[in-house]
Amino acid sequence: MKHKLALIFVLAAMTAALTACGETDGASSAADTGSQAAETTVAETEPEEAETEASESEEAEEEAETAEDAEEDEENYDTGDASLDKVRNEDGIGEKEMLVLSFGTSFNDSRRLTIGAIEDALDNAFPDYDVRRGFTANIIIDHVQRRDGILIDDVDAALKRAVDNNVKTLVVQPTHLMHGFEYNDLVDQVGQYADAFDKVVFGEPLLNTDDDFKRVEQAITDWTKEYDDGETAICFMGHGTEADSNGVYQKMQDLLTADGFKNYYVGTVEATPSLDDVLKQVQAGDYKRVVLEPLMVVAGDHANNDMAGDDEDSWKSVFEDAGYEVKCLLRGLGENEAIRQIYVDHAKAAVDSAK
Repeated sequence: MKHKLALIFVLAAMTAALTACGETDGASSAADTGSQAAETTVAETEPEEAETEASESEEAEEEAETAEDAEEDEENYDTGDASLDKVRNEDGIGEKEMLVLSFGTSFNDSRRLTIGAIEDALDNAFPDYDVRRGFTANIIIDHVQRRDGILIDDVDAALKRAVDNNVKTLVVQPTHLMHGFEYNDLVDQVGQYADAFDKVVFGEPLLNTDDDFKRVEQAITDWTKEYDDGETAICFMGHGTEADSNGVYQKMQDLLTADGFKNYYVGTVEATPSLDDVLKQVQAGDYKRVVLEPLMVVAGDHANNDMAGDDEDSWKSVFEDAGYEVKCLLRGLGENEAIRQIYVDHAKAAVDSAK
């Protein structure tokens, strides 16, 4: 899928990457895109409005059910002290802001050690910018507020805060893994506020260029080399997406194999390669043990439940039922310093493009 950013964003030049993302064309003024967005119209008919209201009602019910499920799942975990996390939603922002946008997680320790660590790294790297946080998942924001009494800005709240604080230059650095649906939605959402700033630039996600893939490969193999003894299959679990950018997982698998990391396997929770695909690959080898680790920025609900949970369909249970000794490493990519540096470098390219 060729990724086309909104015209407001001045982006750093990108080299050829995966099939999920290609080259961007540069950008024009924020005002041009803001005007273009304002000209977009939607046909309004009574039947369509009724369908929309019904759809929104169903979505609200589904979100409520998901929230209840998440709270029930968390009963088995000590997610950590929320007060140790920097929410980064204070006012007093200067003329330059770096807004770090993440999906988010309600697992407090993981949030602090991953997203928080990325934000701290960006804060240290760019002293001229005030770093602020925004989460895209309102269901997580609501859950954390209800459980811990702490309110994290959603994207709109974070952008309104920037506007109210008279920010002139806004650098947006997502912590996303790839150019997927959510990343594209963020570009559009930020574009709606374009006229309020003098400059808006967008940083790239973790996996963008071939060099990014090599650096991530190096980071995750260095992180797990103590387990690479020839008798252990090291399996990384990604999220997966219906977007074309899902190809990043197969690309990472192909790179690992080509570079001689024969005991490394990559799968996803919700797409391909699937758990069944990974299991078949592991069973084709002569392994006694399996190490499981999330290929996700945070170690949240998916890592604790889909990967390391005790349900019969979790990755841990499936591999144990297949006869393997299983070790789960509950740590997100954001805990890795080399991974954080990639985000810093992407933000630097965005900052440089705004000069």
